[in-house]
Amino acid sequence: MEKRYSENTLTAYSKDLQQFSLFLLKQFDFMFKDVKHLHIRSFMVELMNDKISNRSVCRKLSALKSLYKFLIKKGEVEFSPLANIQLPKIQKKLPSFVKEKEILELNDRSIYSEDFFGLRDYVLVRLFYQTGMRLSELTGLKDADVSNDVIKVVGKRNKERMVPISSNLSTILKDYKVLKNKQFPNSSIAFIVSDKGDKVYEKFVYRKVNYYIGKVSSLEKILTQAFWTTSSASILVLVYLKETANMSPENLPYKSNCARLSPTLHFSISSSKSGSTLI
Repeated sequence: MEKRYSENTLTAYSKDLQQFSLFLLKQFDFMFKDVKHLHIRSFMVELMNDKISNRSVCRKLSALKSLYKFLIKKGEVEFSPLANIQLPKIQKKLPSFVKEKEILELNDRSIYSEDFFGLRDYVLVRLFYQTGMRLSELTGLKDADVSNDVIKVVGKRNKERMVPISSNLSTILKDYKVLKNKQFPNSSIAFIVSDKGDKVYEKFVYRKVNYYIGKVSSLEKILTQAFWTTSSASILVLVYLKETANMSPENLPYKSNCARLSPTLHFSISSSKSGSTLI
């Protein structure tokens, strides 16, 4: 908690520590203070035998490292049994991305139903792509966080940032708010609601977004932050250029710092008499 980890990280670390605690009681009948290098190695071997991925093993060891740093600080132990532990190698994968044609199809309102729930799903996708926000950030949005031209996003460690949105998206969000209040007059303060008017949970959004992406792409299991970082950059540039094609250079929105649109995007857009150019 001292490092102000995200809620998801705290949940994962808690489960990892519980698993290690059960392992110690089952195999050696003692707890954390008596752990040595050999016991950590035995734990790793058991994880490997259980076909746990290297990435998950590294996360569990990271949780243990944090624990023993805390115990050393409190004077409960003198050294960390993980000091000389070599982490298993993690295979690096290139991020998945949706092709330009598929992105444009995903951005087409016609592939969603015409009722409120279709609009809700459309808003989910547009918010992801045009803001680059994380899944947990989207599910945490409240009505008060969304205004005419900016969205207040509460990210990791409760840090707030203001994310500008396009005029087109702003209009869509206004229409969504009106229909939501009609569909669920007594709904929660959550901006995105479930089919019952409650706050959406992450698995609900995961299934919805992957369902629509599956309609335009052959990719599978693609709702990851790396995916959004890669694909949101593409859609954001396309939307920006489309919406500013007929605007004079001096009236271009965010032209001095287009990267403000998302913390995950790092690009700038300059203007000239012939139009906008991606740098």
